[in-house]
Amino acid sequence: MERAVKEENISALKLDLAKAASLVLADFRGISVKSDTSLRREFRAIGCKYKVVKNTLLGLAVKGTAMEGIEKLLAGPTAIAYSFEDPVAPAKVATKVAKGEEKFVIKGGYVDGKALDLQGVVALSNLPGKDELRATFLATLIAVPQNFLRLTTAAQQNFALLLAARERALGEQK
Repeated sequence: MERAVKEENISALKLDLAKAASLVLADFRGISVKSDTSLRREFRAIGCKYKVVKNTLLGLAVKGTAMEGIEKLLAGPTAIAYSFEDPVAPAKVATKVAKGEEKFVIKGGYVDGKALDLQGVVALSNLPGKDELRATFLATLIAVPQNFLRLTTAAQQNFALLLAARERALGEQK
């Protein structure tokens, strides 16, 4: 690879990683092409990028940045998965794939200024994602008006049910 191409790859990778919310590093040695294709499809489906990178290029890309702590994980073949929006997404997919594909081994990761080991990535994957948090927040916002409406209509509903029961009772007496 020519020096200019390497420098271009490093700068492109540096720009991507600067915008990344989180990063997961994995060893993909021995994984089949079919598994790798489905793995890439899963990452793409949730808006993550998945790349195989040279350790030296990744090391140069993170040198002097907050991600510098991941350099100790750069041994053997390395694939990286990162997301620009949801910090939990790459960890969720990576741990799911690691459970199903024994040759896909998570090395570690990075999120919010901290390098993570395998346990850190697994813990990150157990957190709710951005969409789950949004749904929970909206459900919380909607619950208050729903409960208020239920309280204000309960008296009228109970009265209507009482009248209907009385009407049935009178109908049965005749």
